[in-house]
Amino acid sequence: MRPPPEPVQVVKRRRDAALGSLVAHMPYAQFLGIDFDRRGDELTAILSFDDHLIGNPALPAIHGGVTAAFLETSALVELAWGLLWEDMERAGGSEPPRPRWPKTIDFTVDYLRSGLPRDAYARARVNRSGRRYASVHVEAWQDNRERLFAQATGHFLMPTPDD
Repeated sequence: MRPPPEPVQVVKRRRDAALGSLVAHMPYAQFLGIDFDRRGDELTAILSFDDHLIGNPALPAIHGGVTAAFLETSALVELAWGLLWEDMERAGGSEPPRPRWPKTIDFTVDYLRSGLPRDAYARARVNRSGRRYASVHVEAWQDNRERLFAQATGHFLMPTPDD
C-alpha cells in the first residue's frame, strides 16, 4: 500500500528551505541583495534596488557588473535548482541536499538599455543540460517583462555526482 501524499504545506516548506539553503551558499548574491521567488519549479530572481548598486550616478543606472552578476547568479541558481530537485523530492522530510554548483565556461551579456534605480527581475531558461555541459539563456526586466534591459547566454560545466 502506498503512503498518503504529503500535505502541501510540508512540500512547500521543504522546497523553500532547499532554495534558501541554495542561496545561502552564495555570499555575493546576499551582498547584492538577490533573492528568488519560487512558484512550483519556476524561479524568478529579484535584485532589490539599493544605492550601492548604482554605477553611473549621473543617469543614475545600475552598474554593468552588477547586472552581469545578477544574470549569472540567476543562471547558476536555475541549474543548481534543477540538480537539487530530484534529490530534494526523494529525500522527503530530511535536511535539504547540499548544492552542487556548475562552473561557468563562458557568459555573454547583452546590455539592451540602462538598468533604472528600481528592483529588477530575471528568469533563466535552460536550453540544454547534459551530464557534463549546460547552456542557459537569461532575461532581465524591471517594470515590464516585454521590455528587457539585459539578457545573457552562458555555458556551464556541470558537476559530477562526486563533486
